[in-house]
Formats: sequence, C-alpha cells, structure tokens
Amino acid sequence: MSDVYFVKIGEDRNEDNLPKKVRKLFDKAGFASLIDENDHTAIKLHFGEPGNTTYIRPVLVRQVVDKVIESGGKPFLTDANTLYVGERSNAIDHLNAAYKHGFLPAVVNAPVIIADGLTGRDFVEVEINLKNLKTVKYGTVAHYADVLGVISHFKGHLAAGIGGTLKNIGMGLGSRAGKQIMHSDIKPEPDHKKCIGCGNCIKWCPASAITLVESKAIIDHEKCIGCAECVISCPTKAISVRWDASSLSLQEKIAEYVYGILKGKKDKCFFFNFVMDITPDCDCVPWSGVPIVPDIGVLASTDPVAIDQASADLVNQKRANAGSRAEAAAEPGQDKIKAVHDIDWAHILEYGEEIGLGERKYELKTI
Repeated sequence: MSDVYFVKIGEDRNEDNLPKKVRKLFDKAGFASLIDENDHTAIKLHFGEPGNTTYIRPVLVRQVVDKVIESGGKPFLTDANTLYVGERSNAIDHLNAAYKHGFLPAVVNAPVIIADGLTGRDFVEVEINLKNLKTVKYGTVAHYADVLGVISHFKGHLAAGIGGTLKNIGMGLGSRAGKQIMHSDIKPEPDHKKCIGCGNCIKWCPASAITLVESKAIIDHEKCIGCAECVISCPTKAISVRWDASSLSLQEKIAEYVYGILKGKKDKCFFFNFVMDITPDCDCVPWSGVPIVPDIGVLASTDPVAIDQASADLVNQKRANAGSRAEAAAEPGQDKIKAVHDIDWAHILEYGEEIGLGERKYELKTI
C-alpha cells in the first residue's frame, strides 16, 4: 500500500497558507532524499493554453522549485510540444505561452526548457515491449534529467476521463510523433444536423483532415490522426467519438508511455497533484469550464497510480458544484468524473497497476 500525503485547501492564518503547505508536503513525503547534489531535476507541468485560466499558479510551482534547490538539485520546468495547432505546438510559441502565464525565471526561480525541442523532433526512443507498444518516443530533456518531478493539475479529460499524474507524464512528455501514436485509434465523426459550418474544427486540425462541403464538416479518416481537437473545439458539440474502445486503447498507451519514461529513474521521481480548480476539460483548451466540485487540496507521492486514485476518490466524495457538468452525479459518493465524459476513467489506473507503475491501494496521510 503506497503512501499519499495530503494537505487540505483552506487556511485562516499565515502559517497555514497554501505555499507553505506545499513546502511542508515536499518535506513530509521525503522528496529531498531522492535528489543528490547537482542533480538536473526536470519539473514537468502544463503551462496552460492561452485563454485557459485554471492552470497551476506559478507561485505554487515556485515552492517546489525552491525545495529542489534546497535539496541540492538544479531544477528546470519542462513540457513537450502539442500535437494540435495552438499556441504551444513549437518551442518558440510554447515558451511565449509559458511566459504569458507567469512562468518566468524571476517568478518561478528556474528556467523553462521545452522537452522535445523546436518542432517536437528532439526525442529518444525507448524499448518497452508491452501490450500496445514496443517502443515509446518522448522528449530528450526528460530522458537525460537525473530526477523527474511532476506537478499536475488534476481535472477531467475528454479522451482519458482524468488528467492527473499519469496523463501529465505519458501524453505530456510524449513527442509529437508519440502523441499521434497514442491517439491513433480515435476517429471523430460529425453530426450534420448539429454542424453550423463555422470552420472552427478546421482551424484546430493539425492534419488538414477536415473540409466544409455544403457548409458541413467532413472528416477524411485517412488523414485523421485522432487528436480529437475537433471534438473539443466544436461550439455546438456536433463532433463526437465512439469512446468504448478508443478511450481504453488511449489510456493503455498513455500508461505504457509512463512506463518507458520512468524506466531507469527508480527512486528518482516525485509527484504532486493539485486537486483544485477541478475543471471538466484539460488545460489544453483555451477556456476554463465551471469546476465540477469545490477545491480539495494538494497531494504528494512517489507512486503515480496511487496519487491519481486518491485524487479521483477525493473528487467523487464531494458534492458537485451547481451549474457544473457533473450535476447528474451531484451526491457525495457518486462518480462525478464519469458523469462529465462517460468514460471508464479507472481503466488507466487498473492497467498502470498491471504493468507495475504503482498500486491503487493507498494510505492517505493528512498533514
């Protein structure tokens, strides 16, 4: 049974403020012992797509950076370029997006290095020989770092059900080619009764797979790479995917990417989940939806499966926020996450446990 450390949101005195609680979590979880003198320490996080406002606050990331420095490490922030066409699909735009959102060295006390280079082609390929994938391709920077720290904003996710530590590592550090492989089973289909011919899906499609025919969207499945950006960007929800098989496959591939990325980093990884601003969709979208439940707290662990399981359990124990997409499962104990996207979100945790990433059983230690 893995240890997951937890601090609640909410304070009424200076010594209980959230930045201090994050530092205390780092200490209680024993993360300093994972860092040797001068270890290059990659801190993986999501800088947020411009327009999104619920990414993790830089002032909170700064607390982790400072603790790494105090522990003797040399920290830097990192993320890999996106597959879709947005403001983070190459290193120049990605850095500018990070800076716009406050992830500046003067604020976070660390530089930002994009994990897979200028255009997403700087990656290593590691052999894993698992069920779905024989190899994984992910950002070179993450591979050569001595320590990997992962700071995740726990939330919903259109394709995987949950976006926590596993998704942040596997999909987040995968190269653009790797992201395409993970999404390859997803094939969206437009409903022409709902389509208004706005062309927003065309703007966001990285594969030029969508055209308008008689003011209706048509998707060429031969060109489609399965990124599902059209599903997210459609204002009328006219594009959907059959998630019954494709979501399970995606979740397993994400877990297999985590397996490859963590390979060779035994006892050199630590994980934080910020279970606050728990939006229905990923920080990749250029907006922020109504949080599905109230803010809960921050978790820390060396087990990536246990920390995601604990985060999901805490969310589902809450009452849903009025006006959120989880209102259909409003009562405490009901599955808020499944109510939002109707996806078997637990599959990624089950499969992660199966391939040895961690344990779903955990002991929650409130501090």
